[in-house]
Amino acid sequence: MPNNYRIAKVSSLLKKEITLIVQNDLENDLLRSNFINISKIDLTRDLQFCKIYVTSTAEEGIRKEIIDNLNLAKNFIRHTLGKRIEMRRVPEMTFKDDTVLEKGLSVLKLLEELKNQNQNKDLKVEKNNDNS
Repeated sequence: MPNNYRIAKVSSLLKKEITLIVQNDLENDLLRSNFINISKIDLTRDLQFCKIYVTSTAEEGIRKEIIDNLNLAKNFIRHTLGKRIEMRRVPEMTFKDDTVLEKGLSVLKLLEELKNQNQNKDLKVEKNNDNS
């Protein structure tokens, strides 16, 4: 169990520091002009590798470019992390697009459409009953 606590602490620290690096240290107009949020970090038990899930309010094509730019800058990010935090070895990183928010919104939209369809059916039934 202590290992899980350590992984959670390291993930939290990485999330905080990577966010600061992306916001302040990267000289990339695409990254600076779009809202970028690190939603989750999956860190291996040996702390050697991590997947960093990123959300953005940008359109799908631009999100792909953002992820590509972050993956191109991962060596710089890793080097900067090594200067800022005390770790024996800074984990290898891979940035991924987090589509959980998008999927959740599409489910909510479908539920809203179903609700509207049921309300329309109920209105038609009431009108038919009133006309009888």
